[in-house]
Amino acid sequence: MKAAAAADVAPRAGDTVNAASRVADFIALTKPRLNLLVLITTLCGLYLASPGGVPLPVIIHTLVGSALVAGGAAALNQVWERDTDRMMRRTRTRPLPAGRLGVAEGTAFGVGLSAAGLIELAWQVNAISALVAGVTLVSYVFLYTPLKRRTSLSTLVGAVPGALPPVIGWVAATGSITLPAVVLFGIVFFWQMPHFLAIAWLYRDDYANAGIPLLPVLEPDGRRTGQQALLYAAALWPVSLMPMVVGLAAWPYSIVATALGFVLIWLSAVFARERSAPTARRLFLFSIIYLPLLWGALCLDRLWL
Repeated sequence: MKAAAAADVAPRAGDTVNAASRVADFIALTKPRLNLLVLITTLCGLYLASPGGVPLPVIIHTLVGSALVAGGAAALNQVWERDTDRMMRRTRTRPLPAGRLGVAEGTAFGVGLSAAGLIELAWQVNAISALVAGVTLVSYVFLYTPLKRRTSLSTLVGAVPGALPPVIGWVAATGSITLPAVVLFGIVFFWQMPHFLAIAWLYRDDYANAGIPLLPVLEPDGRRTGQQALLYAAALWPVSLMPMVVGLAAWPYSIVATALGFVLIWLSAVFARERSAPTARRLFLFSIIYLPLLWGALCLDRLWL
């Protein structure tokens, strides 16, 4: 009898697996791989604003608050897009379209994370960092997300919240938005466009099936997609040199920025001339390493400045 009673109260292996699976699904809602870049750019903003050092508690609270807001925004985005995600091969296995989590769960999780992140920033860092994070949240969830189903210009709107994390880091260290913070915003803003356009071309069939009117869906020949990727890559190069103008960097950084910029321009030009999966993939893959290399060069140059 005692053995039977113990068996009744002992946790079952299946229950443990299910609990671990649910935890993994909630983590997946936060898009951890994507938001790792958010934290890297936030940390770079902190360092570039105060290379002499920022108090460790400020760094920790800034990163924790930013991670919570970014994770909450990602979760709310997936709640909103669950129906279109269900129609796309690369997103149909996400927790909400696959039915592993419910809408109420996803919404409560997203709202809870976002609120906790904003409180963390306002209470432990400063009010302006919480304000910038709030703008990031609102513009991503309530502007970019619904606009994706209505216009190809949503990509430009989505680039705004994507470019704000280094500004959060800057204001966390300084308490104000100054010209260097605007320059950091501009670099990430322009970088996102060839990156997103390459993704849109690679997954244009998925986006068409989901009824998302991105540029490669509206114009299947890809001419304007390639032209815009090249245009934004070309615009990014002079913007990437602006840290020298505002006192954030010197000539060693400009050499790296120019080399990276010319490679990005060349890959964009190849894609514009030959719209194909290989050329789009090469542009996409280089865009992934472009930003960490550029930020690394900028931070190292700032150290020696």
